[in-house]
Amino acid sequence: MDISKVINVFLTGSSGFIGMNFISYYKKYYKFKIYSRSETIDIVQDVVLHLAGKAHDLKKASTPDEYYLVNTELTKQVFDNFISSNSKVFVLLSSVKAVADEVKDILTEEISPNPKTHYGKSKLLAEKYIMSQFIPKTKRVYILRPCMVHGRGNKGNLNLLYNLVSKGLPWPLGAFGNNRSYCSIENLCFIINELIQREDIPSGIYNVADDESLSTNDIIRLIFESKGKKSRVLYISKEIISGIARLGDSLKLPLNTERLLKLTENYVVSNAKIKKALGKPLPVTSLEGLRKTFQSFSSNA
Repeated sequence: MDISKVINVFLTGSSGFIGMNFISYYKKYYKFKIYSRSETIDIVQDVVLHLAGKAHDLKKASTPDEYYLVNTELTKQVFDNFISSNSKVFVLLSSVKAVADEVKDILTEEISPNPKTHYGKSKLLAEKYIMSQFIPKTKRVYILRPCMVHGRGNKGNLNLLYNLVSKGLPWPLGAFGNNRSYCSIENLCFIINELIQREDIPSGIYNVADDESLSTNDIIRLIFESKGKKSRVLYISKEIISGIARLGDSLKLPLNTERLLKLTENYVVSNAKIKKALGKPLPVTSLEGLRKTFQSFSSNA
């Protein structure tokens, strides 16, 4: 990377998981203008990196309006200011959930979006707004749809799995065979940096995922491996587990029907389009990325 010129970046979502990691990886090469929602949007920087968003709420404590206010309306405001500014590059962090909540085969960019949640719908509305606007030839606009992103400082279902294994408890969902994609924070930040630095990558919508998909049982084995323990996977009847999950809905247990679906669903995402555009391999494999994530969990324990 050419470090002779520091690039100025207008950044939203700096306190989020992805924002903090991107700053950590590339603070030597970029000068960040950190946007606060209490401020008026005024973009004079070379690049706009819009990472701010209202994440999917498994506890269902959020109202629908919160998703549309942040994921849709804030994005419109930032993008409109980008278009009227001299800024050259706009990167929006969207989500695969803007397309589908369930994937039967492999999710590609050609699939017609049909999100079911307010989270996904609000992300898709932001995408549609951007794609409907006139974009000058002097500007580049990228919409990224990552799948489950993980890494140091990540909080989510991978933490739940890790904490379960750390307690020495066996994994009870071995009977649920599945296959899903993951996205290492290292790979995501690498891709964002490439989009900013290179003028040869066409504007457009890109899925972001690691190269290999894995089953949840594979993930459990990796966690046991990171703890230096022999894996313990139980193959309890799916009917029994599903019944416990339904009970969890009413009793507010750690395992409920939505979380069971998240842990056992098939969700394979193609990264072929972004890989072709990059013309180079991603920094880490799925296994390497997940091992780094679990090692970071261990060091923070």
